[in-house]
Amino acid sequence: MTDKEYLKKYLPKEKFDEGLKKLKKNIPVQYIVGSVNFYGINIKVDENVLIPRFETEYLVEKTIKYVKKYLKEPIKIIDLGTGSGAISISLKTKLNCEVDGIDISLKALNVAKENAKLNNVEINFYQSDMLENVKGKYDLIISNPPYISYDEKVEKIVKENEPNIALFAKNEGLEFYEKILKRVNNNIKTPGIIAFEIGMNQGDKIKRIVKEYIKYTDIKIEKDLTNRDRYIFIFV
Repeated sequence: MTDKEYLKKYLPKEKFDEGLKKLKKNIPVQYIVGSVNFYGINIKVDENVLIPRFETEYLVEKTIKYVKKYLKEPIKIIDLGTGSGAISISLKTKLNCEVDGIDISLKALNVAKENAKLNNVEINFYQSDMLENVKGKYDLIISNPPYISYDEKVEKIVKENEPNIALFAKNEGLEFYEKILKRVNNNIKTPGIIAFEIGMNQGDKIKRIVKEYIKYTDIKIEKDLTNRDRYIFIFV
């Protein structure tokens, strides 16, 4: 489906011409429509949150599979860098769980809260820089953190419209994985799962960080539908 067809399908007729003008100004069609379908649920999006991608739907799908295999429900989940709340809400609708959604951006948290309300799910949202202000322990820690290196080429439409705070990270894009893994022993239960979406060239580097901070783990790197490394699952 082209962006124009997407507008025609999801935007009210009286707003189509205005939407077309925004499209020509290189504004993402999802922001123009104001929502996106993510894992079968409707998620509101605006310029304060990253647009959820299909790759992240696959993270949710794989995570649910591993939870069913290795953990006993009900479980407690924390979603770090929740953004629009897409991951939190999806997991809440599919698992018997309590979910905390964390983000450093209050504007993003406001969007996430609205999305939880729209989808009739109860999620606890808190402001924190990853695990910095988190004291509880969780069966599942999940995150799709910023992982693009500052010198990496990014599509103009993405760089100019989506919140850069949700895209870019220092240390070759590894900044937030290390920030999480440094503290994670205080917050993960045993048995427990840590699930990340990652950049396609970051798998081995993140494995080294995991081994630096966590002992006795099983680590699985998995590919997305384009056969690129995209997910890492850490079993403790």
